[in-house]
Amino acid sequence: MKCHEVDFQIVGDDLQMVVVELDPDETVIAEAGAMTYMEDGIVFETRMGDGSQASQGLLDKMFSAGKRVLTGESLFLTHFTNRGAGKSHVAFAAPVTGKIIPLNLAELHGEILCQKDSFLCAAFGTELGIAFQRRLGTGFFGGEGFILQRMRGDGLVFVHACGTIVERELRGETLRVDTGCLVAFEPGIDFDIQRAGNLKSMVFGGEGLFLATLRGHGRVWLQSLPFSRLADRVLAYAPRAGGRDQGEGSVLGGLGRLFED
Repeated sequence: MKCHEVDFQIVGDDLQMVVVELDPDETVIAEAGAMTYMEDGIVFETRMGDGSQASQGLLDKMFSAGKRVLTGESLFLTHFTNRGAGKSHVAFAAPVTGKIIPLNLAELHGEILCQKDSFLCAAFGTELGIAFQRRLGTGFFGGEGFILQRMRGDGLVFVHACGTIVERELRGETLRVDTGCLVAFEPGIDFDIQRAGNLKSMVFGGEGLFLATLRGHGRVWLQSLPFSRLADRVLAYAPRAGGRDQGEGSVLGGLGRLFED
C-alpha cells in the first residue's frame, strides 16, 4: 500500500512539535495521546490496526495491536483524516524532552529499525511491526530486550528521542555505543552486544556491562540522553517519602541526612 504524501514542519528546539499538513482525504496515524492541536476539517478515529493493509481482518488487527503492546506502545492508534475541502493541520508532540526525527522511508530502502518506544506518528499506509533479535546476548543485555520496532513503507515516519541527536553513516566500520543511546538504524546495519572491556571496567567503569556494536553500511541515529538515565538521576535527588531533604544548596547537602531522626 502506497503511503499518503504529507507535508510537515518541526517547531521548537528541545521541546519539539511536528505540524503535519494534510490535503483533503489524507490521513496520518499517531500514538495515542500524542496530538497537541488540530484545525477545522480534521476528524480522528481510534483503531486497533495501522491500516496499512486494506483487507486486514479482526484477528490480524488484534495480532498487530498485540505486537505493539510488546514494544511498550499503546494498544490503539489514532487516525487523523482531513475531511475538509482545503488543506488543514494537526500537530503532535513527544512525551519527553528531546528531538523529533523525520525519516523518509522511501530514502531508507523502505524500512527502518527503531528503539521500541520511539514512534510518534507516520503517514497513513506505514506498517508498524516488531523485529525479534536473533542473538541471545542481544536479547538479554541490549537496552531494547528481544524486541525492536520495525517500520515499513514509502512515506514519512516521525520518531522522538531524548537530548541531542547525532546521525552517523557507517561505511563498513564498527561503532560501539551505550545500549540506551541507540535510536534507529537502517536494515543494512548488523546489531550485536559485546562486553564492555574486562571485568574491572564492566563493574567500575560506569558505562554499563555491555555496549551495542554496530557494523555494516547505512545510517545510525543516536541520542545523547536516554530517558532512563535522566529518570535515574531525578530519582536519586528526589526527597524520600515522608522525609526532608537538605537540597543541593545546603551547607551539609547529603551529609545532613546522616543526622536525621
